[in-house]
Amino acid sequence: MIGRIRGLLVEKQPPEVLVEAAGIGYEINLPMSCFYALPECGEQVTLYTHFVVREDAQLLFGFNTKNERALFRELLKANGVGPKLGLGILSGMSAEQFIHCVHHGDASTLVKLPGVGKKTAERLVLEMKDRLKDWGPDLFTPHTDAAPIDARNGDTLVASHAQDDAVAALEALGYKNAQAVKSVKAVAKPGMASEEMIKQALKAML
Repeated sequence: MIGRIRGLLVEKQPPEVLVEAAGIGYEINLPMSCFYALPECGEQVTLYTHFVVREDAQLLFGFNTKNERALFRELLKANGVGPKLGLGILSGMSAEQFIHCVHHGDASTLVKLPGVGKKTAERLVLEMKDRLKDWGPDLFTPHTDAAPIDARNGDTLVASHAQDDAVAALEALGYKNAQAVKSVKAVAKPGMASEEMIKQALKAML
């Protein structure tokens, strides 16, 4: 089991990063709620990881804190929730927001997340309520609304690439292409980095 990786952040392509540690490059998928807090490429980063082995792939999922990873693991115990859906849930909302939905029986908000239908949302609230009864917002790092430092005054070509990257990231999280394109176009502004487009698009869809 690979539980933690500390190394150089080489690449960021939401929702995936490449971290080099001891000469090995690890491809790690992060929920967007964790992605926003990453340092710039070229800096050191420490991620707590969850390792998934399938017949066709070996996947690493990363988190900024042990508690975020613990919540992801609790999600995987729920009936019908796999790693991709867990990643989508914790990308569409912060850990604090998810816990709030569970504590208050708010299945209607969970339905807005990709891959979560009415029955899945209701089952999540029911199954997770007891597991998360002692969990509170104070367990997690405060969520920030600060814009990424990488925002730049790009030309039309740069803006187009940023929008394409944002759409690709949303599709990787389970959103349909048409929904992803529409949401990104609705929030995109000149000079906005792809990470900020993703953040604003996810907020708009909740």
